[in-house]
Amino acid sequence: MTVIERPPLLSRLKPWLSGFDIPLLLAIFWLCGWGLVSMYSAGYDHGTRFVDHGRNMALGLGLMFIVAQVPPQRLMMLAVPLYTLGIALLIATALFGISKKGATRWLNVGVTQIQPSELLKIATPLMLAWWFQRRESVLRWPDFIAAFGLLLLPFLMVAKQPDLGTGILVLAAGLYVIFFAGLPWKLIAPAFIVAAVAITTLVASEERICQPDVTWPVLKEYQRHRVCTLLDPTKDPLGKGFHIIQGEIAIGSGGMTGKGFMQGTQTHLEFIPERTTDFIFAAFGEEFGFMGALALLAGFTALILRGLMIASEAPTLFGRLLAGAVTLSFFTYVFVNMGMVSGILPVVGVPLPFISYGGTAMVTLGLSLGMLMSIARGRKLTKS
Repeated sequence: MTVIERPPLLSRLKPWLSGFDIPLLLAIFWLCGWGLVSMYSAGYDHGTRFVDHGRNMALGLGLMFIVAQVPPQRLMMLAVPLYTLGIALLIATALFGISKKGATRWLNVGVTQIQPSELLKIATPLMLAWWFQRRESVLRWPDFIAAFGLLLLPFLMVAKQPDLGTGILVLAAGLYVIFFAGLPWKLIAPAFIVAAVAITTLVASEERICQPDVTWPVLKEYQRHRVCTLLDPTKDPLGKGFHIIQGEIAIGSGGMTGKGFMQGTQTHLEFIPERTTDFIFAAFGEEFGFMGALALLAGFTALILRGLMIASEAPTLFGRLLAGAVTLSFFTYVFVNMGMVSGILPVVGVPLPFISYGGTAMVTLGLSLGMLMSIARGRKLTKS
């Protein structure tokens, strides 16, 4: 009787793993490990938060591996349908959406409630990358104007819900695509100058413009309060400034090496609001200190640098634009979240990738990483 030997597990998995970018995978697993450790401590007395976070993480990684099998050419074919679907869902949300805490961001689709703005985080850079790929040989300034139109439509619709945090992420992802497509510096520089002048004026005039009887154009009242609270959180230490003050106390009390795993007093005595979601970095900083924060930042830095390398080596303009936008979107997530927790940016609802609790955000994360991995695989298969 002939015994047929089955190949080792690694050999059977090789067709699935071939072409995957190992440095990128290592950075992802490093951050996932820190995410599980952080959630176990921060969510210890939050019921099933740790288990749910692990499940969401597994779902996100599963989606990453599935999307990574899709060639970049197929991803490009999905750009227009996904973008159109996203805009249609935003219109439906504005007309029939569910309102919570003064914001209409959710849509009931029968079996569950969805937040359509999350889809635009992926669909918008995908659409813009497709647009510039189509116009690559005849790219002119009207094409950039059309690209800004494609970007501003979802951004304004999301901001109107209102959801400024998600709107900023959609806007940033689209702007990265337009920048990598070759937007001239003579148009970028004036925007930076205007922003610098506006911020300087804002800080210098804080006492006058933050008076209760002063109204700001464009921004809503609660958004004005967020900016004024950032400039001086001590004016309302038990109200609007509580988040920022407690976050700074927690991070500062962690010192160089932290208070130790599960030993954070600010965290476990519930002084840190939203400690498993938007403000989880404050809980992390308290328990793991400056050295832990450096280890976390090293993982994000490795992911971002590797993503930019993948973008620079992509064989098509579509791949370069999409990979660059996805990668720098991670930078935006990290910078905005850590900035608001540390008191250098206004508080907005932006999670810290891999670390913050949230199923929808983890799904979006997995899809984004899957597209990045697809471009990396496409590059390797082209070389071979």
